[in-house]
Amino acid sequence: MFILERKKLNLNFYSTLLGHPILGKSWEGFVIETIINALPWHVQPFFYRTSVGAEIDLVLEFGLFEYWAVEIKASRTPNLAKGFHMACEDLGMKKKFVVYTGEEIFPTNNETTILSLAHFIDEFRKQAG
Repeated sequence: MFILERKKLNLNFYSTLLGHPILGKSWEGFVIETIINALPWHVQPFFYRTSVGAEIDLVLEFGLFEYWAVEIKASRTPNLAKGFHMACEDLGMKKKFVVYTGEEIFPTNNETTILSLAHFIDEFRKQAG
């Protein structure tokens, strides 16, 4: 018999949520679900991680050898880990994105675009058809 324990997080204020450890995983789940629901049938989503720590939160496969990397950060100033760059090299990513909680769109020095979820969906629809 399984007993499920329900824990109340007591997140009564937005400011409390911003400081809670659950924020990152919650934001990541929301972003992944939103993107997957916007995908056309021919685009396949998956997660990528190797035993040496190379990881991408969401990989979108458009067909043979056309992949987009989507890293998800619940921060206004996202930093990319070495594992993200390693994973992008492993798969030969055509495009690399960081979806974050801010509103601005800006490129980084490693050909990765940092943008909001709404801007990513718009970009995806323009590029993917």
